[in-house]
Amino acid sequence: MMLHVIAAVSFLVTGSAIGAFGIFAGTIIGYYSFMVILKKKREKIIREAEAEAEVTKKDKILQAKEKFLQLKTEHEKVINERTSKVLVNENRLKQKETGLNQKYDEAQKAKKEADLIKENYTAQLEALEKRKEEIEKEKRSQDEKLEAISGLSAEEAKNMLIESMKDEAKTQAMAYINEIMDEAKLSATKEAKRVVINTIQRVATEAAIENSVTTFNIENDEVKGRIIGREGRNIRALEAATGVEIIVDDTPEAIVLSAFDPVRREIARLALHQLVTDGRIHPARIEEVVLKVTKQVEEEIAEVGKRTSIDMGVHGLHPEIIRLLGKMKYRSSYGQNLLQHSREVANLCSIMAIELGLNPKVAKRAGLLHDIGKVADEEPDVPHAILGMKIAERCKEKPEICNAIGSHHDEIEMTTLIAPIVQVCDAISGARPGARREVVDSYIKRLKDLEAMALSYPGVVKTYAIQAGRELRVIVGSEKVNDADAEKLSFDIAKKIQDELTYPGQVKITVIRETRAVSFAK
Repeated sequence: MMLHVIAAVSFLVTGSAIGAFGIFAGTIIGYYSFMVILKKKREKIIREAEAEAEVTKKDKILQAKEKFLQLKTEHEKVINERTSKVLVNENRLKQKETGLNQKYDEAQKAKKEADLIKENYTAQLEALEKRKEEIEKEKRSQDEKLEAISGLSAEEAKNMLIESMKDEAKTQAMAYINEIMDEAKLSATKEAKRVVINTIQRVATEAAIENSVTTFNIENDEVKGRIIGREGRNIRALEAATGVEIIVDDTPEAIVLSAFDPVRREIARLALHQLVTDGRIHPARIEEVVLKVTKQVEEEIAEVGKRTSIDMGVHGLHPEIIRLLGKMKYRSSYGQNLLQHSREVANLCSIMAIELGLNPKVAKRAGLLHDIGKVADEEPDVPHAILGMKIAERCKEKPEICNAIGSHHDEIEMTTLIAPIVQVCDAISGARPGARREVVDSYIKRLKDLEAMALSYPGVVKTYAIQAGRELRVIVGSEKVNDADAEKLSFDIAKKIQDELTYPGQVKITVIRETRAVSFAK
């Protein structure tokens, strides 16, 4: 179209008016025709677009309806599920309510039955009380009739009956008591016996042989004069240097060293041995040898303490305590070597702690140190247990060990489970046969008292105290004492010994009754 316009304009410019007008008119007519065609196409496109939009609209509406129906279906499904759950819960609640109502009805019924039983029981009690009163009246009436017939009062008849049944009742009571005691011992102390027996069985030590004097053997009596010296100067120098009394008497080839302190006795013995071996015995030499021996003994004490702590597996001890352990080697208590006793108590404590489920290392440490107060350098007027506890506290030992040391003779209160174990094991070590030396006279007297006490009972023929007085065997005549009397006799003797005599441990009484028939074939 623009080309036609340009052509028309150019034509006009050239001056051809008619040709230009014709061309312009044709161009305008073509333009209008073209515009009409375009308008028709536009209207057609608009109609097609409107039809397509109508179809799209209907599709969207259908999709929206389908989505709505789908959501509605899902919503109804959820509502139905919730409704079913609510119905199930309602059913459960109804069932529970029904069950509770049944239980309530049953409880009411049981209450009514209990009330009826109570009323019946009360009525029966009242009837029994009335019956009891009637029986009491009848009994009193019968007693009065019996008293009138026998000519005896009820009290007199009772006494006669008691006297007639006294021996039989006593025998039965003795048998019953023995049975009850045996049963109680087996049931109540079975575990304790097992622990103590297992503990004692694992320990065996030597018997006591120590005392307060030491015998120094010499080759001949000429050495005695050299030890005494001119005007007794050598023996005086030796006694002054060692603090030991040296007894030179008529005992052949022997000199007695007497002192309460065993360390001093050992120093004096070793010094005498070196002096006699060397042959040079004079005051200056005596002082030199005594100083040298004293140093050796101190080193030996420290070495013994270290070796003891290593052997027992007790580590980390203070040097002062190690030295006190070494001194125990030269100290005895009632004839029992103190170091040996402490080692024995430590082993017993360890074994018993294992049996009881406690710490064996702590128990062994407390047992080993329980008597360190006996060898302390200072000797104040306090018990050795308290002194040992103070030493242990000063050496930074644990409180439970200090308490066990201080309380093993009940000077202070026990606060731990280790303390009674140490006390018991100390008693076991000291009470076992042969552990401590007894005075012979008192020992023999105790045995004789046991035999004489048993021999004083009627029917006893012979008595023998055996096992160091731990068992008493009583032989009775078979024609004088029967089996029941033998059992009663053993109980009576045991009770009398327990009440009248003092003895360590326990004494077993065995009554022997036998019948022998002897014939001779000739």
